[in-house]
Parts: sequence; structure tokens; C-alpha cells
Amino acid sequence: MENFTFCTPTRYIFGRGVEHLAGKEAAAEGWKKVMLVYGQGSAVRSGLIDTVSASLREAGIEIVPLGGAQPNPTDTLVYEGIELGRREHIDALIAVGGGSAIDTAKAIAIGMPYDGDFWDFFCGKVPAEKSVPVATVLTIPAAGSEGSGNSVITRTDGMIKLSLRTQCLRPVFSLMDPALTETLPPFQTACGICDMMAHIFERYFTPTTDVEITDRVAEGVLMAIMTEAPKVMADPKDYQARANIMWSGTLAHNGICGTGRVEDWVSHFMEHEISALYTHVAHGAGLAVVIPAWMTFMAEHKPEKVAQLGRRVLGVTEPDDRKAALLAVQLLRAFFRSLGLPVTFAQLGIEKPDIATLVRKLHQNKGTEIGGYYRLRAADTEQIYNLAL
Repeated sequence: MENFTFCTPTRYIFGRGVEHLAGKEAAAEGWKKVMLVYGQGSAVRSGLIDTVSASLREAGIEIVPLGGAQPNPTDTLVYEGIELGRREHIDALIAVGGGSAIDTAKAIAIGMPYDGDFWDFFCGKVPAEKSVPVATVLTIPAAGSEGSGNSVITRTDGMIKLSLRTQCLRPVFSLMDPALTETLPPFQTACGICDMMAHIFERYFTPTTDVEITDRVAEGVLMAIMTEAPKVMADPKDYQARANIMWSGTLAHNGICGTGRVEDWVSHFMEHEISALYTHVAHGAGLAVVIPAWMTFMAEHKPEKVAQLGRRVLGVTEPDDRKAALLAVQLLRAFFRSLGLPVTFAQLGIEKPDIATLVRKLHQNKGTEIGGYYRLRAADTEQIYNLAL
């Protein structure tokens, strides 16, 4: 096990009706004026924005609204929000929605106190150490952004999709009502389930040895997700299943599964290139295509951990690691298909993917060699993309 520091300062308020506590929690922080960041309409149509706004106003807090956060969020709204936040002298941001709204709010928060371009933080030009406070009202369990210090934004100039990871962007508090997720379309629910599983896989696949405790934590959360997911898909109004899925998404990405170990993140990097180039692709759907392809490659090059996943989580009994790993891939693909997710480029609606461009941009953005579990060069990632055809 590696040395580590683990801190998750976010205060999670979980359960029915907690969205009504937005004003109380914001007032307790001393905030007087907040920017409310949300998506393209569902939070408005459902009445959630009215509920949160009323709670804030009752607490004497002024609201500056900023709607329009989109899936695979771009820098356009971030720049607008930075300018608006500075002009209005806001104290904090509250994101209402899923990962897109939260990641947008985080990018605004890191950009407001900085004299330069907020993109400097995402491309690694300067370290991210200071931000305006952020809080969340979660409606989509998927990205885990309600508890992480991460944000993913696409720069429209060149369609470059990059992530930022910094402790200063962990939300101050997150209001999590599983009932708010009951109206999600089935496909969006499925994409969220895949995304949270991917966050665990990125930490589970590690070259670090003697990490039995976090292996078991990761395996346990994966098993819980795979148990609850069919219940949620069968009955969207199953509150208890929704609650288990929502909390799993947080545990998958708040850092606990990655303590003491080197992480991987290649599957996310590879998917980011797909959804940057093909903007119709939902992040979770792209991951459902990339992850099995990545695991298939690993079955031939470094099968041990994939085989362990198969035996401990998926019920594989095959003693040979390579064969066990390939069986694990088959079972994982079958699980994704059972949720209605694509598992090939063609099923993503990409009949002839531009693999050369995907590989070129991947290594241009992330380096000549990438990956923690197994180091990959361009010839390797090209092979993985081809395994997803």
C-alpha cells in the first residue's frame, strides 16, 4: 500500500426532501448571494429550481441564476459564468443537476478568483489551489461530482476534453434526495450506473500490491451496484434501490476506493476523446464501449486483476487468469447490454470511427505513455479502440 492523505470535507445531507434545506445550509455558511447553476430545462420543469430558490430566499439569500449547462459541458458557459459571478460579487455557487451542472459550477468557481484563463488549470499550466465555494443539489447519480474535487470540461476551440482534479473544488455540502432521480429516463439511469462503475474500475486496476482493504471496498460497492441496478431499471420508483445507487455513485468517486494505490484512468481518457469528437455520445455510454475493450486488451497483457474481478465480483471460477479475464469481459458486456447500453462503436451510432484522430488527440492531450495499471503507447490504444468496433 502507498502512503496517502484522505480528506473528504463535503457534508452529505441525504434523504427525502433534503432539497428544501438549501437555504438553511447556505445561510449556515454565511453566504448572502449565490449563483444557481443548472441545466437545460428539466430542473425548471420539475419545479426543483423553484423549490431550491424559495428555500434560499426564505433564508435571506440573493440568487443569481445561470441555466444552460449541457451534457459534455463546454467552456462557453464557464466563461459566461465567470464574468457574471465577478460582476454580481457572488459568495458561492450551488449546482442543481448532475455532473454537467456541477462540473460547470466548479470550473466557474476555480476561474473567478484567477486573473488568467480558467483553462490554465485544466491543461496543467498552473496549480489549482483557490476557488469560490461550491455546493450541490444532486439529481443524477453518475459522475460523483457531488463529492469529488474533479471537473471535466470541453474546450470548444479544438474540442479538447480535459479533467481537473483538486481538493479545493470538493463541494462544501451536497443535498442528495434519491426521489429526485425517479423521473430519469432509463438510458440516462443506465449511463450513470456505468459511469460510477467506471470510477471504481479506474482505481481497482492498479499496479500497487497489498491493497486488500480497498480491493474489498471496491468489490463490495460494485456488487451492490450490480444488485440494485436491475431493480432501478425494472421499477424507477423503487426509492430504496435509487438510494443505494445514489450513494454508490458518491462512494465510487469521493476517493475512498483509491486510497493507498496508484490509479489508472485510461478508460476515461479514451472515452473523453470519443465524446469530444462525437458530441452526441453520452459519457456513460462511451465508457460501456471502452471498458470491456480495455479489459480484453489486458486479458492478453496483464490479466491478473481482471481475473480477480471476474472471480470476486462476477462469479467466474476458471483458474487460468487469461481465460478468467476473458470470461469476466463477456459477463460485464452482458450486464451492460441488460441495462440497454451499447458495447460497440456501431451501437454508439459511430459506424466508422476515426480511430487515427482519437489516438492522436489522446496522446497529444495525455502524453506518449498513459495508464497506471499498464503503460500504453499509441499502438496499444489504437488496438483497444479497434477492440471496441
